[in-house]
Amino acid sequence: MPQSAAPIGPVRILLVEDSPEDAELTSMQLVDAGLEAEFERVDTEAELARALATFRPDLVLSDLSMPGFSGHQALQLVRSHQPPIPFIFVSGTMGEETAVQALREGAADYILKDKTARLPSAAARAIREARSEHERARVEKELLRSQRLDSMAMLAAGLSHDLRNILQPLLIVPDLLAIHSDNPKIHKLGQVIAESGRRGHEMAESMLSFVRGARKAREDVSVGELFQAVQVLLQGTLPDNVRLDLQPPATPVQIDANYVELQQVLINLCLNAIQAMPTGGTLTLSARPVEEGVCIRVADQGVGMDAKTRSQLFTPFFTTKSEGTGLGLMSCLRIVEQYQGRIEVDSTPGVGTTFAVVLPVTGGAAPQSSVPAPGQGQRILLVDGDSTRQSLLRNALESQGYAPATAPDGAYALRAAVVDGMPELFIIDSDFVLLPATALVQALVQRGYLGPVLLLQDPARPFDRSELPAGLRAQFLDKPLEMGRLFHAVAEALQPAEG
Repeated sequence: MPQSAAPIGPVRILLVEDSPEDAELTSMQLVDAGLEAEFERVDTEAELARALATFRPDLVLSDLSMPGFSGHQALQLVRSHQPPIPFIFVSGTMGEETAVQALREGAADYILKDKTARLPSAAARAIREARSEHERARVEKELLRSQRLDSMAMLAAGLSHDLRNILQPLLIVPDLLAIHSDNPKIHKLGQVIAESGRRGHEMAESMLSFVRGARKAREDVSVGELFQAVQVLLQGTLPDNVRLDLQPPATPVQIDANYVELQQVLINLCLNAIQAMPTGGTLTLSARPVEEGVCIRVADQGVGMDAKTRSQLFTPFFTTKSEGTGLGLMSCLRIVEQYQGRIEVDSTPGVGTTFAVVLPVTGGAAPQSSVPAPGQGQRILLVDGDSTRQSLLRNALESQGYAPATAPDGAYALRAAVVDGMPELFIIDSDFVLLPATALVQALVQRGYLGPVLLLQDPARPFDRSELPAGLRAQFLDKPLEMGRLFHAVAEALQPAEG
């Protein structure tokens, strides 16, 4: 091997050779040339098949003729292996026609045993080219995956937007039923409706955040809500023979982190656990408090791992799966460590594996009371192009003691404000075309409005705050709305401005 060639690191070379002496000479020549390698010799088809699975060679060097087994048979067996392994013939006799046939069948090169001077460089080149091809295929696969995710993100954003509008009545009507009826059966039905609305909203949010990363950089992430999101995302992935056992923390626990990144960690660990249980079993996702914060465990009843495999788990490009990239666990570890956490692994072959993710926790914000004090007849102009939501929100605000009026678009709202006088609060939705929300707010400020504004936005398409007038008393509420959140926001907005 030329001295100027870049080192290729430790490699595994499989020798298909019936002569132990020839195999020893070949391995010594490669080592003397500076190649750091581990060798194994086989001379039957069965031994070759076993070595491909257990030894996992980086290169195969094969004789052409052996008793009961030929180099051509060895080449065909190696060529059927994935990912591809470079194959070089090292033979005492090899005619030109045979050599051409070998190259056509997929051999990387051929070397005559009496002319082995170029064997080290040929071996190194074959390994480098195989690694380059593997990397090219990996990058191409990741690119295609990224393109599919981009398409999914566009579809998810559209579906999420529509679902929020569809689900909105399910989150408003139960509160109105509770206000207008003392019948406990009606209240119970309302709770069922509200829970269905919340579950539908959580499903839409989980799908959208997973494909788009559409969450804040860091936030107080509820471990319980994170578990629910993972359960939703795994619903279509779990095989019939795998049961998911969800054990959320007994008391609310929050982590200061990026929601999507933590979701990615748990999804990766859960998918690995599912793949480790080809014959079925239980996948357990649990959380419990520890001295450092919270310990989230992902446990399976799968094939398990030996100590050697465990020691390489977080090594880049190490994988036990033919279709794996070897980057998933490394990415999980990187995410956890950036939040001052750690990952521990306990595994026993034939029993199963447990990944323990330990992360620090935060105190979290104090919960709000369910309903703030009622209004005192304050005038509110609700600008919303969705007639169903507009009607429900108006009824809800009236039930809370406010005096709401409605407008279907910005132009109508501006006329109403000029004719009837400015209200004490504007609630403006983002989804109407005629004089959109941002333009409406600018027009109101130009006409002297200095009061508060509640802006209802789709989290996937939030307002561009740089387009809003400076000094505007604005609050932003993500859709779909729950009445408790809306009433608190209205009450807060109507508080007298400081100073």
